[in-house]
Amino acid sequence: MNKTKLKSKYLILMMLPFFILVIAFELLPALFIVINAFLDQASKLTLDNFKVALTDPFYLQGMKNSLLISISSSFVGIVISIISVQAIQSLTAKNAERVIMLSNMTANFAGVPLAFAFMILLGNNGVFTILMDRLGLGVFDTFNLYSGAGLTLVYVYFQVPLGILLMYPAFDGIKPQWKEAASNLGASTLAFWRHIGIPVLMPSIVATFSIMFANAMGAYATAYALTTSNYNLMSVRIGALISGDMFLNPNLASAVAMVLGALMFICNYTSERMTKRRGVNEIK
Repeated sequence: MNKTKLKSKYLILMMLPFFILVIAFELLPALFIVINAFLDQASKLTLDNFKVALTDPFYLQGMKNSLLISISSSFVGIVISIISVQAIQSLTAKNAERVIMLSNMTANFAGVPLAFAFMILLGNNGVFTILMDRLGLGVFDTFNLYSGAGLTLVYVYFQVPLGILLMYPAFDGIKPQWKEAASNLGASTLAFWRHIGIPVLMPSIVATFSIMFANAMGAYATAYALTTSNYNLMSVRIGALISGDMFLNPNLASAVAMVLGALMFICNYTSERMTKRRGVNEIK
């Protein structure tokens, strides 16, 4: 009994640094944001910060742009991820492991280095932009890397590896025997995926999409490095309100951050409910 108590105390002591880190870098900052969102510059209680965040056209535009880029990049990313994982499944175990390892490395290539890489390749004076212009193809005449379409393309780059990592284990649930049975019954490959494969994968697809959506909504470094403050996004607005010299307003930044968190919570909650409901229907 004494040994059990001693072991429990030892485990608690070992976990203490982790608890301190969680409290210091997760709970306290979150509490600070919530409190400051309801305070004005004079530290008086107010709802004006939320009024501005939810009614001001400038911040509504940032919300709209963030939602559009997040939804579009997540949709394109999940489609490419599903196709890619299906292709990876046809590889040998050794080659599949290499591709997954490469995806893991690529998923962590984001922020300023990623923005700089795209500037070199597809910027106004980028390698491919100049090359296509010299060849007279004009492929990038109407493309602007520093616009919403450009940001969506950059976001898709780091969304796809994340989607592959999340969807790869889900494809193990598709048994080869199912494909053989469907083929023996005369079902085409398209019919198999339409009636069996996609329905089985749907909970994982919805969950992965919600994670990718949250990943895009919270992205800051890549967007800021690529467009500075020229393209209106919620994450960029929060950064400007915290570190800006002319428009410093951490209280309003806290309110915008809470709105951003609420949007991501709604998305994740909806996806979780859809996943559970689908699981219940499948059991029935």
